[in-house]
Amino acid sequence: MASSELLSISGSSQMNKKTMGHRGIDPTGETTYKKTTSSALKGAIQLGITHSVGSLSQKPERDVLMQDFEVVESIFFPSQGSNSTPGHHHGDFKFKTYAPIAFRYFREMFGIRPDDYLYSLCNEPLIELSNPGASGSLFYVSSDDEFIIKTVQHKEAEFLQTLLPGYFMNLNQNMRTLLPKFYGLYCVQAEGKNIRIVVMNNLLPRAVPMHLKFDLKGSTCKRRASPKERAKDLPTYKDLDFMQDMLEGILLESDHYNALCRTIQRDCRVLQSFKIMDYSLLMGIHNLDQAGEEASTAVPDTQKKAQGQKPLYCTAIESIQGESKGNTSLQPYESMGGIPAFNSKGEKLLVFIGIIDILQSYRLVKKLEHSWKALLHDGDTVSVHRPSFYADRFQKFMCNTVFKKPTLKTSPSKKSRGGTVGTGGKKSNISVSGLSQQQSLPVAAEQTQPQQTTAQLCSSGAVSLSPDTQGDSGVQTARPDLLPQQLNEDEITSSSADTTLSATSPGSFWPSNTLALR
Repeated sequence: MASSELLSISGSSQMNKKTMGHRGIDPTGETTYKKTTSSALKGAIQLGITHSVGSLSQKPERDVLMQDFEVVESIFFPSQGSNSTPGHHHGDFKFKTYAPIAFRYFREMFGIRPDDYLYSLCNEPLIELSNPGASGSLFYVSSDDEFIIKTVQHKEAEFLQTLLPGYFMNLNQNMRTLLPKFYGLYCVQAEGKNIRIVVMNNLLPRAVPMHLKFDLKGSTCKRRASPKERAKDLPTYKDLDFMQDMLEGILLESDHYNALCRTIQRDCRVLQSFKIMDYSLLMGIHNLDQAGEEASTAVPDTQKKAQGQKPLYCTAIESIQGESKGNTSLQPYESMGGIPAFNSKGEKLLVFIGIIDILQSYRLVKKLEHSWKALLHDGDTVSVHRPSFYADRFQKFMCNTVFKKPTLKTSPSKKSRGGTVGTGGKKSNISVSGLSQQQSLPVAAEQTQPQQTTAQLCSSGAVSLSPDTQGDSGVQTARPDLLPQQLNEDEITSSSADTTLSATSPGSFWPSNTLALR
């Protein structure tokens, strides 16, 4: 009786103090999912994955066939044990593994060896996340911070199964993606309940403290964190919060900005082809200046694996840049996996991002939801929308509002260092009217800047564009009139103050705190 109580909490739903979807809390304070205690669920998951991966190692490696995506293997785990399963105290349950051959291939693509996969997930107890969000799902993270285990609904699991062939094709074409990396799909069946789980990459490592967290969709209808959410230690802010609190956006070095926008554009095209919508960009921001130099460079105790054993393309910087820099020594921020950035105050940031919640297709229910919300609000501002519109809005919001790049910077103290004319290749002084010596030129990516500002600078001979700042944006802008026009040599006065274009190198990307944005 005691063992069965661990797997199922008896009584009606009135015994739960709190419920959100299938997630609840029992009278003892332990989290439950479909009335199964979290401790029992974690034990069943680890037993099942251990057996699944072990039995898979006995099968020879081969190419993935179409029928492999539809295979479902199951094994029964009686509490007293059997010839093929060990005894345990979690009560009887059945464990199902979906598409084992296909997911083995996915793990191999990301450089995850079977023993590393088992060590991460099954060697030590899984850690339950205390702030799982409003989806009603349970989230577990492996002790080494590598993997996330999430409970999913029946329709989401079915949809993932139908996605697997296309997911397989997309990964073979391109592994630099912000889309979730799926490593396994399983199901724990006990007491007549099916608890489906998916194993994915961990976007926000616990070893790096996050100072801000956002869930961004590109929509504005009711996209603000609630007072209850804001009261949490690390609240998850939304689109309207970002637009209000980070008006200048997050500034990236040009190469990182271009690579990120290309990746977002490519991922949105893939999601649109599968008729997927209502996905989000999960973003965690680690402020290096706020954390302090010692805290940001220290290697955490939870990082037990060597760098070479980590999954490939699992971090934000790898997802947009691909291969690492070879044998060159990594900077502390690079070993953390975040994308280096800075804010309008000039503070150094590490940005951790990934696209989440992609298992929502534009089916009849979502079409009805959009139609109903469109009657109450502006249809273009609501979250649920047709996939093509959603992808376009998502892409523009991320690359025009959230992420930007500073392209121009004054340097009045240095004479003739960077004032190069684009057509002639000669160095000369450039006149900047109306700008103080300590003020930088406005960021070109800001859409809120008046149209005439850049036009006046161009007509007065204030700005010249270098070749690497023309047309290198990852997303096509909707305001081509904001782009400065190239100057002729005749328009440049010889007695003017010299100006240089900001061409920061990767080694010295972050600017000083004197950076000023308009």
